[in-house]
Amino acid sequence: MRILLAEDDPALGPELKAALAKHGYAVDLAVNGIDAQALGEEDIYDLVVLDLGLPDKSGLDVLRHWRNKKNNIPVLILTARSAWQERVDGFEAGADDYLCKPFHTEELLVRMTALLRRANQQISSQLESSGLSLDENSQSVIRDGAEVSLTGTEYRLLRYMMHNPGRVLSKLQLVEHMYDDGTENDSNVVEAYIKMLRKKIGAELIKTKRGQGYVFGEPT
Repeated sequence: MRILLAEDDPALGPELKAALAKHGYAVDLAVNGIDAQALGEEDIYDLVVLDLGLPDKSGLDVLRHWRNKKNNIPVLILTARSAWQERVDGFEAGADDYLCKPFHTEELLVRMTALLRRANQQISSQLESSGLSLDENSQSVIRDGAEVSLTGTEYRLLRYMMHNPGRVLSKLQLVEHMYDDGTENDSNVVEAYIKMLRKKIGAELIKTKRGQGYVFGEPT
């Protein structure tokens, strides 16, 4: 899953990005409102964590702009604990949830997971298909009762595919959800990772649509 983190604090931003990456997310960091607004319009993110106190353009104005453009990406806003009016304004502008600073990273992760489940109409943190189970809380994958050992990139790839069962996913879509913008990547490496995943979880779970991409599970 790919996350846009809009946070200008020079200590908090990189710290959160590293923490989210450790939990299997590909994260792009924007440190001002103008960059955040532009990135959020690229239609490659699954969720935005948006600080309202951004320089150049406030997070609230960025959120209003997205919603006016019919951009319905899930947005979790970060606000100062005392700024109750900001929280009200954020919800009125179209925020899906908020978190007060200072906060524990664990709470942010739980709230993000809940928003992503809601956006994907997913009831629990566990994804299941054809004898394969992926638990987003523990980042574990079980196949026929046995745990499957995956690298971080393999896990991100599989999680994205399991969130989109039956959909044809292009190489570009997959690579955008495997890496953040600071990582050198090539869509051709998707073939290599698909090959490794097939060996680990079963080749029958990932089908190739020649000239189009890949499909996890049965078509919807």
